[in-house]
Amino acid sequence: MRRIIVLLAAVPVLVWAQAEEQSDHWDQMRFFEGSWTGDIAGKAGLGKGEREYRFVMGETYLHCMNKAVFETQEKNPEGEVHEDQGFFSYDSGRKKLVYRQFNIEGFVNQYVLDSVTADGKTMVFTTEIIENVPQGFRARLTFTKAGDDEFVEGFELAPPGREFGACIENRWHRKK
Repeated sequence: MRRIIVLLAAVPVLVWAQAEEQSDHWDQMRFFEGSWTGDIAGKAGLGKGEREYRFVMGETYLHCMNKAVFETQEKNPEGEVHEDQGFFSYDSGRKKLVYRQFNIEGFVNQYVLDSVTADGKTMVFTTEIIENVPQGFRARLTFTKAGDDEFVEGFELAPPGREFGACIENRWHRKK
């Protein structure tokens, strides 16, 4: 009977500790929650984007839905529509945020948070795994908060044995 009482007394403490840990790892990501519009510039030319970040499943994941439209232009004569969706999660074993991104072209990227600047304004995610590209490719996403309702996102690629090179820069503005 004493064990049951001790166990019942410990449950609220364990639940509180879990909830405390859960909220801590999302602090740097809460900024992104909401709907955004973006101006996109990159190898595919200039485009416009729509993006939404939303916590799902009891704040276990941060879901990202993204769509970018590149009109016909010299750099991209056929135009292009790009879509991707992804989920940020927290890997408690590594104590790291992980981002799994699923692209309409069939690429699946698994990024891990590599660094956050001391002021918390810039976060860098680098791929651990990329599906459906030649072996050895790497990708990097950099998110830099540029104000209360704005951030800049850089996407870089590195072919096998080479350094990262810029591919796309997106400037996102929170929808009012």
